[in-house]
Amino acid sequence: MSLQRFVLKRLLAAVPVLFGVSVITFSLMHVAPGDVVDQLIGANPNVPPQEGARLRREFGLDQPIWVQYLDWMRDALAGDFGEVYSTGRDAGAVIAARLPETLALAVFGWLFAIVIAIPGGIYAAANKDDLGDDVSRFVALSGISIPNFWLGLMLMAVFAVSLDWFPTLDPQTGLLSPEMLWWLILPGVTIGTAASANMMRIMRTSMAEELNKEYVTAARAKGLPERTVLLKHVLRNSLISVTTVAAFLVASLISGSVVVETVFGWPGLGLELVQAIHLREINLILGITLLTGFFIVVANLLADIVYAILDPRIRDEY
Repeated sequence: MSLQRFVLKRLLAAVPVLFGVSVITFSLMHVAPGDVVDQLIGANPNVPPQEGARLRREFGLDQPIWVQYLDWMRDALAGDFGEVYSTGRDAGAVIAARLPETLALAVFGWLFAIVIAIPGGIYAAANKDDLGDDVSRFVALSGISIPNFWLGLMLMAVFAVSLDWFPTLDPQTGLLSPEMLWWLILPGVTIGTAASANMMRIMRTSMAEELNKEYVTAARAKGLPERTVLLKHVLRNSLISVTTVAAFLVASLISGSVVVETVFGWPGLGLELVQAIHLREINLILGITLLTGFFIVVANLLADIVYAILDPRIRDEY
C-alpha cells in the first residue's frame, strides 16, 4: 500500500469517528435539562410562555431530536454550522475567530513539553538509578499529579503578582507581538506540564530498554563515543514510543485548554466552549467538538507517518 493510499484510508476511517462524536454530543446536550431558549428568557420572568414557544419554532427546536440532528448534519456537510442563537452570529465564524488563540496556546504547551521531556528522558536513562534519575522521576510524577488549574493559579500568584515578571491580564496586543508571546509563557507552561511529564517518563523507559539491546553493546564494542550511541542510535529507536504518546497527548492539550483558558481569561475555543455549554448553544458546541476530534485524528495520522520515517520496516508496509 502506498503512503497516499494509507493516508486516504485513515482519513476515510475518521468519518465514522467524527459522526459518532457528533451524535453523542448532540444527544447529551438534549438529555441535559433546559435549552438555549430557557437560558435566553430565564433572566426575564416577564416574558410570556408563548414567546418561548415562538423562539423554539424559529430555531427549529420544536422538532423531534432526530429531525434536528439531520437538519444540522445536512447544513454542516455544506459548511454551515448554524448560528449562535444568543447573538445571531455564524457559529463557524466564531470558531474561526477563536481558533488562532487556542492554536497559539497549544503550540506553546507543545514546545514546552518537547523541550523538557526529551532532554530530561535522555538524561534520566543515561543516569539510571542515580540521583538525577530519581529527581527526574519525582518531577515527572509531580507534573502528572498537579491539577493544571491549581498550577496556573500558583504560577500567576508567584510570577505575575508577587514577582511582577508577567502581566496578570492579556495585554490585548497582536497574537504574535512580543508582549503577547511573553504573556503566553505562563499558560503555555501550565498546559504543557502534564504532557511533558508523561513524555519524559515514556522517553526514559524507552531509552532504558534500548540501552540493554545487543546493537547498543555492538556499537560500544566498536569504540563509538557514548554520546554518539545515545543520540544517533538509541534516541532514534526510542522516539517511536514517544511519538505514540505525543499523538495521544494532543487530546490532553486541547481538552486542557478549556480549564487553562478559563483560569487565564484567554479568549480561545476552550473559554468559548465553556460559555456555550452554559448557554446551551448546541451549534457552537458541536462545531468546537468536531474540530477537536478532527485535530486528534490528524495528530494520530501524523504519528503514523512519523513511524514510517523513523522505522523503515513500517515504511515497507505501505
